[in-house]
Amino acid sequence: MQIFATEQIRAWDEYTIRHEPIASVDLMERAATACYDWLLQNNYKGKAFTIFCGKGNNGGDGLVIARLLAQTNHAVTVNILEFGHKGTVDFQINLARLHNTTATIRFVSSEETVHPIPTGDVVIDALLGSGINRPADGLTAHLIQHINNSNNEVIAIDIPSGLFVDHSSRGNIVIKARYTLSFQCFKPAFLMPENAAGIGDVHLLNIGLLPGFLAIQDSPFQLVDQQMAQQLLQPRKPFSHKGDYGHAAIIAGSYGMMGAAVLCARACLRSGVGKLTCHVPAVGYNIMQTSVPEGMCKTGSPGENDNTGHATQEMDKYDTIGIGPGLGPNPANVSLLYSVFEQNRRPMVIDADGLNAIAREKALLNKIPLGSILTPHPKEFERLFGKTANDYDRIQLALQTATDNNLYIVLKGRYSFIASPDGKGYFNSTGNPGMASGGTGDVLTGMITGLLAQQYSPLHAAILGVFLHGRAGDLAAAYASQPSLIASDLVDFLGQAYQSL
Repeated sequence: MQIFATEQIRAWDEYTIRHEPIASVDLMERAATACYDWLLQNNYKGKAFTIFCGKGNNGGDGLVIARLLAQTNHAVTVNILEFGHKGTVDFQINLARLHNTTATIRFVSSEETVHPIPTGDVVIDALLGSGINRPADGLTAHLIQHINNSNNEVIAIDIPSGLFVDHSSRGNIVIKARYTLSFQCFKPAFLMPENAAGIGDVHLLNIGLLPGFLAIQDSPFQLVDQQMAQQLLQPRKPFSHKGDYGHAAIIAGSYGMMGAAVLCARACLRSGVGKLTCHVPAVGYNIMQTSVPEGMCKTGSPGENDNTGHATQEMDKYDTIGIGPGLGPNPANVSLLYSVFEQNRRPMVIDADGLNAIAREKALLNKIPLGSILTPHPKEFERLFGKTANDYDRIQLALQTATDNNLYIVLKGRYSFIASPDGKGYFNSTGNPGMASGGTGDVLTGMITGLLAQQYSPLHAAILGVFLHGRAGDLAAAYASQPSLIASDLVDFLGQAYQSL
């Protein structure tokens, strides 16, 4: 699914108006009716509503919702932000229609004309919409603060007022919605952690915008969804054998952190790899052989540090390598990475303490095999590439870094972001807060490593790995709850995640 910014969404509306064809006021009716239907289907039938409207098309949506509610015997009060202009044509048409209902209409022209919001009323925010290009100020900002201070439940239409669609809103005065009812596709703003307090739960409503537009409009961002994941999945051939599905190596673990290595190895095997060799320190040999009997195991040569030494001979024989989980803050990790990068120039997966070693020894960045996949969480990303002022800047830095170094960067989070060297970015749609638990990143590293070994391209391995990782988490949470979720649950539910595709 493509992710569109303001101008692209407006162009999609215009494309539909021209080619369906449909009048813009009728398209507004369709969008607002979808919101009205959502309200009735989600236990808001019979409640009282206070609706705030600007005089743009977002306000027009609010007026249609008000009319539909009033016509079905809901108590409705509409507050229209008044700056002395008539508003858009579609707004004016729907204001005239609203006058023929029982809705109470008020015009807010100063702070003195702002009325208290009745306790228990559901507030509908249709003040500004997605077309704003500067922060809310003056009376508009006062009204937003008034809504936020009311403690009433707030539902935003299209996007919470005051929030920018495609750049940072840090410092803006923004509506804090419980739900955001938006149309047709995700906007970049909905995918940024910094906007979580404003957007609440986002619900996308299909308003019948013509799909033909998608074939002529490119977008730098896409949402990884079920359809995309299904298209990437490679079916197994009936006469295949384990040699057809790759030989992967996992270099992981140290004293007290062998769990990370076990999780990574188990996930790699569950992802479908043909063969796996685990390179672990001698202290972890019995743990790995017992916990992961399907994997082979190598340790450092006799005389090496039993706690941290990893065998690094013949690394070129592997189809791919996953390195980093549980290595610990060992200075020897730097030389370990140099050795591995020198021996094997195929794309590999680097995570956790592997990334931290690169952050300490920045020269390693230029030694990483081209096409490799880095999987940092935000703090690891910051240590690697520097601080950014906001989430949008971090996304842009990930894209620039991926392009400059011919690498793929999986920036982990609620909507994990995959930056591709071709400048395109992919937000993942699966996953839940229960996955904010130690070890889930190690599982992801193992999964992507296994997919790379099976000859998925680096981009497809990253996309499919992140999607299946989140899907396994969703299935596990549905079975056992989000608070109880642990990393090994993801491995246990990976088979069902595959089945879901």
